[in-house]
Amino acid sequence: MKKITPYIIAGLLLTGASCKKDFLDRYPQDAISPELFFKSETDLSLYVNGLLSLAGTYQYLSDQSTDNTSTTAAIEIKNMMVGNPSSQTITGGWDWGRLRDINYFLDNYNKAAVVQEVKDHYAGMARYYRAQFYFDKIGRYSDVPWYGKALLPDDPSLFKARDPRAQVVDSVMADLSFAANHVREKVPTGTPNVWAAKMLFARFALYEGTYRKYHPELNLQATAGRFLDSALAQVKDIMASGKFQVYNTGAPNSDYAALFSSQDFGKISEVILGNPYDLLKGTGSSSNNGTVFGDYEQAPSRDLIQTYLMKDGSRFTDAAGYDKLQYTQEFKNRDPRMAQTLAWPGFIRAGETRPYIQRLNKNFTGYHQLKGYFNTTDANIAGSMDFPVYRYAETLLIYAEAKAENGTLTQTDLDQSVNLLRARAGMPPMNLAASNATPDLLLAAKYPDVTGGMKGVILEIRRERRVEFALEGYRYDDLMRWHAGKLLEKIPEGMYFPGLGKYDMTGDGIEDIILIDKTQDIPAEDKKEKNSLGQTLIYYKAGSIGDEVTVYLKNGAAGGNIVTEVKTRTFTEPKFYYRPIPYTQVALNPNLKQIFGWE
Repeated sequence: MKKITPYIIAGLLLTGASCKKDFLDRYPQDAISPELFFKSETDLSLYVNGLLSLAGTYQYLSDQSTDNTSTTAAIEIKNMMVGNPSSQTITGGWDWGRLRDINYFLDNYNKAAVVQEVKDHYAGMARYYRAQFYFDKIGRYSDVPWYGKALLPDDPSLFKARDPRAQVVDSVMADLSFAANHVREKVPTGTPNVWAAKMLFARFALYEGTYRKYHPELNLQATAGRFLDSALAQVKDIMASGKFQVYNTGAPNSDYAALFSSQDFGKISEVILGNPYDLLKGTGSSSNNGTVFGDYEQAPSRDLIQTYLMKDGSRFTDAAGYDKLQYTQEFKNRDPRMAQTLAWPGFIRAGETRPYIQRLNKNFTGYHQLKGYFNTTDANIAGSMDFPVYRYAETLLIYAEAKAENGTLTQTDLDQSVNLLRARAGMPPMNLAASNATPDLLLAAKYPDVTGGMKGVILEIRRERRVEFALEGYRYDDLMRWHAGKLLEKIPEGMYFPGLGKYDMTGDGIEDIILIDKTQDIPAEDKKEKNSLGQTLIYYKAGSIGDEVTVYLKNGAAGGNIVTEVKTRTFTEPKFYYRPIPYTQVALNPNLKQIFGWE
């Protein structure tokens, strides 16, 4: 048995690829003599900075696993719902090299000849990264082995079984508590400080508290409350510090967008931690323009569009015929965040003088994403936009959600949290009594597990999270912790067209495109019809999926929403909230058992 080296052993013994410093690149960490290296604060800083891992602008592409977008990518959860997944087909995620790097530091940092405060700061940073590592593993596998130290090749713990989720979570909470109490406030730009540590603590505690509340298969509902209390304690500290505030210059049509198109977060006090990009300094490019905007790989869903409220605070979906409104009508009098997240009728791309006409294509919704799209012709600027890793907006929404979930939310709480975000957008405030008196029936159908006296406001807070964090990569974890995986069974749809014919796409009342029948030929360029502005109409063949057309409509030539796929999706509960341990790992370590029906 010892002659077989499991992947987990290799991961725990080899250096992860995250280290960026030359010294750590040249010498594997298991070859570093702790007596020679861990001597000074410089050594501790060098090592811990090599562990730096921040979310970046790829997050703008991370809602592909959710109901916020359609996608043509090979997304794991989509493949699971339409296929026959097993431990032999789902083989990613069981990687442990980064944990070994972190634990090696924690095993040796005390050797440094520095004062305790210095040791505690760097240990806090390492424990922050270990908590971050296990946050991902818990979300994917639930029960996982807990390793609190770097292991040698003959350590029997390499062949241990999974540890129970509750035990692993308690260890993560201990790491986060230590980090929140010992990481410094003043740190180099682009690295986590004490407020970032508190944000991760709050995010994880909210995740675990709501996950336990809504997932009966864990049999941990009775313990959910203490995690909600922990989340509240951390965000209260952040709110009471007075160091952060919602970015609001009184420009509701642009303030929100400014958070995602900044080259310097130093002037935006809403950003608790930012990931700085500077293409000219070789830190990598922030630009995903070719993927975010248009019809490459992803497109926002109509379900997301319908989530936004009207500008007067009323529900878009309460209006008669809302589901038959066309693109130019959908954007009228809506929450201003919508037109700062999605391309609106009349949007003009940099370098052009006329409004952009939405490009339609197979398997895409027709809607285009603006968040994460940098509207400039300067590649250096597009590649140097910073990413907000933690925003004060999340602090406020964690506060509101945790208070609502534990049944203590008041109107004052809403005014100190959600309504600050609504004020930035020029939206009316959320009213506690009104929300609970008349819960949104469509939201209630989406989230049938939400019950009790706070039902209406919990649903509205969930709407607020979806809107505020749309296309930033939050949605999948939210759906999983809320036990709402069944929402992923609905195939994302796109714009509504009542049938074949000419349509205005820029909001000026003049036709820009024409949908023709699948039996017709698109005329030669000089034979195409022009509109009243003298501009040539853009032609598309429209029909049903399977037809030789570009635009797939639900009812073919008779119109309907754009459809992106037709293959039936099945989200198996509770199984698909988790992933199997790869088959090869179980073969190497029979003590690892599959759970929740995985084989």
